[in-house]
Amino acid sequence: MARITASVYTSHVPAIGAAMDLGKTQEDYWKPLFAGYDFSRQWMKDHKPDVIFLVYNDHATAFSLDFIPTFAIGTAAEYQPADEGWGPRPVPKVIGHPELASHIAQSVIQQDFDLTIVNKMDVDHGLTVPLSLMCGEQHPQTGAWPCPVIPFAMNVVQYPVPSGRRCFQLGQAIRRAVESFDEDLNVHIWGTGGMSHQLQGARAGLINREWDNAWLDQLINDPAACSEVPHIDYVREAGSEGIELVMWLIARGAMADVAGGPTPKVAHRFYHVPASNTAVGHLILEN
Repeated sequence: MARITASVYTSHVPAIGAAMDLGKTQEDYWKPLFAGYDFSRQWMKDHKPDVIFLVYNDHATAFSLDFIPTFAIGTAAEYQPADEGWGPRPVPKVIGHPELASHIAQSVIQQDFDLTIVNKMDVDHGLTVPLSLMCGEQHPQTGAWPCPVIPFAMNVVQYPVPSGRRCFQLGQAIRRAVESFDEDLNVHIWGTGGMSHQLQGARAGLINREWDNAWLDQLINDPAACSEVPHIDYVREAGSEGIELVMWLIARGAMADVAGGPTPKVAHRFYHVPASNTAVGHLILEN
């Protein structure tokens, strides 16, 4: 059967993608951030998955305020990088895995989660920046991402957004779906977005290092309790866009220990402030 062997968590700040695309990764401002992913890129080579299930939020590219699915799973064969107003990022197209994606959709919907099925969409920085951070620069024509990717877009832009508890339960349903797929596949599940940041209003630029790291501690050691953190705490402590962290709970819910398995191994943990106006968090857990 297929199995989830690891979960990866990382911020997806658009300025990180721009720094890579414009050759600025070794500038004084950016160098410490990218150094935090040196381990991760080697780890990806040493633990190459067959498929990545990548949880992210769309930033008004595939979906607008006219149509906002709460949970949307991509079942297409491929996805083009989106034009977010200044042209698509110069990265390869994303190859999908329609068979596993369709199986997960079938299984998760039968477990009473309502998913939107997306057979065609472009993918924005929320998905491509994590791939670039973990896999390194890839030429759009001659390069390729290391494996197929299943995009899973979640609404954390327009309220109401799902609770942390619902996301955590969804991760458990996704693990059961993967394990019922009748093919020997090594699957990674990624949760992206966050950490603390606020992009507008009187608190624009807010970063809360202490809260971020305490939340990471709880995500690792007591994910069930972490899933009970109310939305108002994210907004108060981590800023209006800090709510993106609930997407990490989908990936954490898919780990074996949540279903009574062994405690995951912390392969890597990294935290850096700031990247543009965001706190960057990064974590790799191995089953």
